Amino acid sequence: MSDAQQKPSVLFVCVHNAGRSQMAAAFLTHLAGDLVEVRSAGSAPAATVDPAVVEAMKEVGIDLSAETPKVLTVETVQASDTVITMGCGDACPVFPGTTYLDWQLDDPAGRGVEAVRPIRDEIEQRIQSLITGLLATQR
Repeated sequence: MSDAQQKPSVLFVCVHNAGRSQMAAAFLTHLAGDLVEVRSAGSAPAATVDPAVVEAMKEVGIDLSAETPKVLTVETVQASDTVITMGCGDACPVFPGTTYLDWQLDDPAGRGVEAVRPIRDEIEQRIQSLITGLLATQR
C-alpha cells in the first residue's frame, strides 16, 4: 500500500464491466463502506450494466441502475493494491507490489436473473472473505 493511502484499494476487472466486476465492487462498497477504496473496470466495456445483474442486486438491496461500465486503464491498475480478475485473461497489466487474484466465476452476460442469483451469492461470499483479509492487514 502506498504511503498516500491509508486504506486498501481493490480493482475488480472483467471483460465488459457489466456483471461480475460490478457486483463485486458494489458488494465491497456496501459491506466495507469507506474502509476500502473500490474500483471496477473492463477490458472491453459494455454500454450498460447487464439488466439481469441490476435486478439481482436490487433483490439484495443494492442499486446498480446508475452505474456505467468503465474502461480498464494502466493508471487504474497502478493505483490499486489488489486486482481481482474475473475472466479477462491477459488483458490486465501486471505491476510489482500489486496483489493479483483470479476468481473463476460464470459470466452472467445474456442470462436471466435466475441464473445471475447464484453468481451474485458466490461473489458476496468471496467479498466477505476478502474484507476479512484486507482489514486484518490494517491492524
